[in-house]
Amino acid sequence: MIDIFANYLNKIKDFIKKKIDVISQKKVFQCIIKFIDVIQVKVFHKGELKNHVLIKYLFKDLFLYFLVAFIFFFMVFFVNQILLEVEKLLANSAPFSDVMKMMLYSLPFIIAQSTPYATLVGFLMCLGGMMSNNEILIFRASGISFFTILIPVIILGIGISIVSFFVNDYLLPLGTVKYNNLMWEIIYSTPTVELESNSVKKLDGSNLVIGDVVGDTVSDLIIFNSKDSKTDKIIVAGESELTGSAIRGVLMNLNMSDALVFLIKKSKRSDYDILKSETAELNVFESSILGSSSRSPREMTAPDLYKDIKRLEVESDKSSLADKYRLRIWNMEFHKKFALPFGSIFFAFLAYSLAFIFGKHNGQTVGLFLGIVICVLYWAMQIMGQLFVQKVGLNPFLCIWVPNFLIGVVAIFFFVKLIKK
Repeated sequence: MIDIFANYLNKIKDFIKKKIDVISQKKVFQCIIKFIDVIQVKVFHKGELKNHVLIKYLFKDLFLYFLVAFIFFFMVFFVNQILLEVEKLLANSAPFSDVMKMMLYSLPFIIAQSTPYATLVGFLMCLGGMMSNNEILIFRASGISFFTILIPVIILGIGISIVSFFVNDYLLPLGTVKYNNLMWEIIYSTPTVELESNSVKKLDGSNLVIGDVVGDTVSDLIIFNSKDSKTDKIIVAGESELTGSAIRGVLMNLNMSDALVFLIKKSKRSDYDILKSETAELNVFESSILGSSSRSPREMTAPDLYKDIKRLEVESDKSSLADKYRLRIWNMEFHKKFALPFGSIFFAFLAYSLAFIFGKHNGQTVGLFLGIVICVLYWAMQIMGQLFVQKVGLNPFLCIWVPNFLIGVVAIFFFVKLIKK
């Protein structure tokens, strides 16, 4: 089984390599080589490259490993974030064609998430493999310095970042808008997609503990409501029927039968009332599931979001905690539009520095291991940064860009260590 899987991966790799060989013959590739020559002469004050073949080989190998790593991360994010949602929608009888469209609209998000991690792991495996196979020694023996080897690494990192930024700032907002609009239509036509069997759901300040959901019928429903400042309300219903609503702003109704209502005073928990009703009704409002009708930051491009931030700075109440929080979140989302895509440049530089130091033996394996570990740490720092902005109120710019800056500092440290050898 493992051999079959390995052969399948090799076939994919060979197919990608053939396509790259075709691309390498194009004029664009020749322009890149000329650009490297210009940097070699103007910046490093050395002659033009004598061996363009080796630089072409490095470019093709870097791009090949990037694509292989990209496919790996794409599948990880796709399975983890999209397929689980698709399974839930299909299980609740959502139209198959609509579910397929939602998968399509989700692709820009998956691509934007996968690209920087693929840059790090792909470049580490490529350069680490070259180091352990003594291919870097061939480069050095041909008169190609470490600085010259760095140029195609950074150029490819910049190119990947630009494409990733386009996907993140143009295709992602477009896909998000279409995804949300389609989700509205699915929820309107099939409300049960939001009520999953044996789950807990938060709606309008209430917590719903849901039993089995079969068709439009929900069994063993418990509702906890603590919005009232004086009284907590607990509703227990044996069976509820889910119906659509003609009332504006109301998405659906939960018609509960044999309902017990517990009214508990917050000041004295032992003081409570119990009401019994054959029927009770809960209105589920659109805003509780679909959110606000205004555009979210993920539905905006960077220029649009920047304009919205400037408008909020003028219109918001400086003493309002809600306005301060919204402005802080908007700023955080603005910086996220740049930090993740351009993280590929920082990752490319880090991969270059680490591969030549730690890739002397089993370079590809070491590169893969280091890459995965660093990706997990980077992802954790991203999450922590967002939490610090949301919960603590720290500066959005610092919290979002610190992971990239740390990657850059580590890359410079190992690069200096490399050139001193």
